[in-house]
Amino acid sequence: MCHPTIATVAVDLTVNSTPHRLDGPPEVTLLEALRDRLGLTGAKYGCGEARCGACVVLLDEKPVASCVTTVGDAAGKRVTTVEGLAEDGALHPVQQAFVDADALQCGYCTPGMVVGAVALLRETPRPTREQIVAAMQYHVCRCGAYARIVAAIQLASERMSGSAR
Repeated sequence: MCHPTIATVAVDLTVNSTPHRLDGPPEVTLLEALRDRLGLTGAKYGCGEARCGACVVLLDEKPVASCVTTVGDAAGKRVTTVEGLAEDGALHPVQQAFVDADALQCGYCTPGMVVGAVALLRETPRPTREQIVAAMQYHVCRCGAYARIVAAIQLASERMSGSAR
């Protein structure tokens, strides 16, 4: 009996400013590669259909669902995970705002929410409440911490723009 040969390729990508070469099938999901090959477990598997936001990472500064993005799609690109947001041992302002605003409960959705919020604030530094809600609509929090999540993003925006109270 013949078994089909699974094509493997070497894929180069930069994850959290560190270059990596991953060998394997190009259709492996970025989420799988991050968690299983690189040990970066911040992004979570939620739905596997890009509908919950638990797996969001930045791919060349744009938010993507890593559960449906393949390693082949990420080839040659820069990936930033929640682990890569902190600098010099200090939390990113969005991460700190989530802590300060108590914008989490179980924490499962938090990494994807934080990464999504970072992307939003890079594009829209001073978003309105409505813009925050619209940008975060594909992030599901089963615990229902939405009001605190919006407050955390508003707090991060204020701090990052220098107008924190």
